[in-house]
Amino acid sequence: MFVDRAEIEIEAGRGGSGCVAFRREKYVPQGGPNGGDGGDGGSVIFRAREGVNSLVQFGHRKHWRAENGHPGQGSDRHGRNGEDMLIEVPPGTVILDSSSGMIIRDLVEDGEEVIVARGGRGGKGNAHFKSSVNQAPREATKGADGDSRRIILELKVIADVGLVGKPNAGKSTLLSRLSRARPEIADYPFTTKFPNLGLVSANMERSFVMADIPGLIEGAAEGLGLGHDFLRHIMRAGILVHLVEPLPSDQSDPIENFKTIRNELERYSPELATRPEIVVVSKSEIPEAEEVFEKLKGLVASPVLRISAVTGQGLNELIFRIIALLDQQPVVKEK
Repeated sequence: MFVDRAEIEIEAGRGGSGCVAFRREKYVPQGGPNGGDGGDGGSVIFRAREGVNSLVQFGHRKHWRAENGHPGQGSDRHGRNGEDMLIEVPPGTVILDSSSGMIIRDLVEDGEEVIVARGGRGGKGNAHFKSSVNQAPREATKGADGDSRRIILELKVIADVGLVGKPNAGKSTLLSRLSRARPEIADYPFTTKFPNLGLVSANMERSFVMADIPGLIEGAAEGLGLGHDFLRHIMRAGILVHLVEPLPSDQSDPIENFKTIRNELERYSPELATRPEIVVVSKSEIPEAEEVFEKLKGLVASPVLRISAVTGQGLNELIFRIIALLDQQPVVKEK
């Protein structure tokens, strides 16, 4: 199961209480206070790690809590600190505060981490309160509570190339042809329910990550269809490959479909309208593809490509065009 959004509650550990104790040894009169401090509570830490590709663990577990600090003991023994809770998430995970919606941290790089809830400080033992006027203090402090908060985790797939288009435009088929990814493929819309990633190798030294984004429909920017659940994934892609199906199964106009997708991307984020884009007519083995190709050439300023995942036509040209664009683009980390 793929999960790209989850809301959970996290709680750092409470600090251990300080100890009230006195030195009691034979032949040592008036030994004095020797109560140790309590240990600090464990913190909740999130770390991005390559190989973790979903937030599925948070679908089954909604409450995460670090260990409490241990209380201090006599003979000035400090209580053990609580163990930190380290939670690994996929690179590209955004951590937001549930109540305010503010971004706490955007974990992009492998190994990047952040303390989201800090453990409470341990309490002071009675040895801290000894003074010239109080030789035998019987007071100690309790440990402080750790931070507690409700957070939202959102996964934005990190890919060099994002495949966009109407449902059933051939995105999954293309990804399976260019990489070893095996997304679900069928002759009906919305077979892709979540982004699929594939590594495309152009040669021994050059490769890139391609993401198959679920099909867009009109109104996606307002959340219709899968809406925002997958539009946010496009924000990580360095460039877009826009697939246009020449003969849609719903008998819609391919050119209008192209304009609809462009409009939805721009409404969701104006920055997406300026993102480098390669327009591609898919399924070029069918006769209708030529007419759609000619119309798009007059509509789009950049060159339009024709490909066929069935015959292999234009696939190498598409790969070389993608590499040429990627070499010109800065890495997209945060949007």
